[in-house]
Amino acid sequence: MTPLTRKRLGKVTLNTLGVLVFVVATFPVYWMVSTAFKTNDQIFTTDFIPFPTQFTFEHVQRVLTDGVAGHSIWLYMRNSAIVALGTILIGAVFALLSATAVARFRFKGRTPFLALLLIVQMIPAEALVIPLFLSVKRLGLYDQLLGLIVTQVALTLPFGIWMLRTFVAAVPKSLEEAAWIDGAGRFTTFWKVLFPLVAPGLVATSIFSFITAWNELIMSLYLISDPTKYTMPVALQYFFGQKGTDWGAIMATSTMMTIPVVVFFLVVQRRMVTGLVAGAVKG
Repeated sequence: MTPLTRKRLGKVTLNTLGVLVFVVATFPVYWMVSTAFKTNDQIFTTDFIPFPTQFTFEHVQRVLTDGVAGHSIWLYMRNSAIVALGTILIGAVFALLSATAVARFRFKGRTPFLALLLIVQMIPAEALVIPLFLSVKRLGLYDQLLGLIVTQVALTLPFGIWMLRTFVAAVPKSLEEAAWIDGAGRFTTFWKVLFPLVAPGLVATSIFSFITAWNELIMSLYLISDPTKYTMPVALQYFFGQKGTDWGAIMATSTMMTIPVVVFFLVVQRRMVTGLVAGAVKG
């Protein structure tokens, strides 16, 4: 076998594996969307139906019209949006400032602090329910969306700090020193030199925080008791009943939950590329 043939065979193998991974990763999403537009006969049949033979908007229309537990689905969508966007805004500020401090300054306890961030990430969310519940209760934030935002920030902040620390550390100090020589203050240097270069990392952490907060279920169940403040994952549980499971409504609601995540990713993905280019020019 010639080197050129081996090279081509390697590319074909990699492309085949890439296609296989793509199919495995996207098939559950495809099945969810297709099931949302299937009739009940197609959903509960024992035959394999890869795509709807008869499209129906019954499930989507029923969720939009009847709502969930006597409340409009848009109410739960709004609550989830408030929690997710609040988590991003608050978490991004704390993560960026903390990551800058850890990457740029040498202080006592820095290494144990970084190790603690990794340890916190290893703790399952179920083990943090009771301490977070007590903390939220003492702060007077129980049954408030702000309390849910605070808990989400606490859960996503360690990952955000660790990831942004790598981006901040990769920015040469010489760029900041050059700005200081030109007369720029610390805030100007941070905003016009460091921030554009770190922006792609901030976008990546924002995507992670948004998806985590948007899909959060456990904390929402324990920290919220008012049905008007439930988020989408909690509302989704109402379709699982003792008399049966409404799979059509579940798939329709899940599809609606997925749309904002996809839109958010597409929007911030463009910002990520813009940040890379802008940072390179300013640097």
